Order: sequence, then structure tokens, then C-alpha cells
Amino acid sequence: METNVRKIGNVLSWGVDGIDEKAIEQSEIAAKLPFIEGHLALMPDAHWGLGATVGSVIPTRGAIIPAAVGVDIGCGMIAAETMLTSSDLPDSLDDLLDDISKKVPAGVGQGHDDYRVAKTLHGLGSWVAPIKVKQNKAARQMGTLGSGNHFIEVCLDERDVVWVVLHSGSRGIGNMLARYQ
Repeated sequence: METNVRKIGNVLSWGVDGIDEKAIEQSEIAAKLPFIEGHLALMPDAHWGLGATVGSVIPTRGAIIPAAVGVDIGCGMIAAETMLTSSDLPDSLDDLLDDISKKVPAGVGQGHDDYRVAKTLHGLGSWVAPIKVKQNKAARQMGTLGSGNHFIEVCLDERDVVWVVLHSGSRGIGNMLARYQ
């Protein structure tokens, strides 16, 4: 096992020194559920959350745990395989990373100043009926990362193929849903 990984019961933690005790306790409880398959994993940025530890991977067999999504409901995740290999990449990815950061805003409240996305949102209707979400906020933040554990990553698989991995934020929709009564 890697030296930067700490084993706590049936939990593996990659945040050896940075995870608060509430998150560790919460994940230990989840790891003891009878349908957990293997170990529960905590990423370096894991923290206590409503329903489950945010930044955890909870492998199950024969069960789906909606609460494990917690306030990340509405987040987007995708791993997209490209037709590129490592030989197609430049020696430095600095220019690519600069372009991504200019085109994909990240952070709390960050968004685009271009509201062309509003046309797309106009046709969505009232699917969020009980939750009041301002259309301007949604239009400004569509196509952005958010904050916290959200990221864009360019990586290689074992075949040397380039992948783009994305985890985008929910902009508080999950939190509003979790607290809605």
C-alpha cells in the first residue's frame, strides 16, 4: 500500500493529515454498511457532508444510496477518451492549462459574462418548481467548474491514450434540495 494512504477500518484515506474527524467518523459508519463492496475511499479534499462524506468513493453491491450523492446532486462528471496519445501532446501543458482557465471559469460565483446560454435555459420550463433558481445565475454559470472538488484534468490511460476528465459543480442546487422541506 502507498505510504501516503492511511487505512482506518474499512476506509482508505488519501488525505492522511488533512481530513477532519467528523468526516472520518461519517465514512467509518458508511463503510460498515452490509452492502459495501471492498473499501470506502476518501480523497485528499474529503469533508463531512449531508448524507455522506463529500469526496468519498462508496462501492456498493446490490444497493444504490441516493444520500451518498448528498449536496453534489446536480454536479456533472465525465471521462472522455480522445483520439490523441501522449506523443500528440506538447512538452509543456502550460499553454493548454492557461487556455482552459480563460475559457472555463472556476470558483465560487464565477461565471461567463456572455449570456448566450440563456436561450438554452429558456426552454427548460419549471422542472425546478419548488426551488427558486434565478435564470441569470444559471445562464452565467453554465459551462463553469464551480469550487471545491471540481476540476478539469488531462490524463493518460495505460494505453497512452489522452483522456479529459471533468467534475463540474451543482451551484448549490444539491444543497437546496438536501435542505428542502
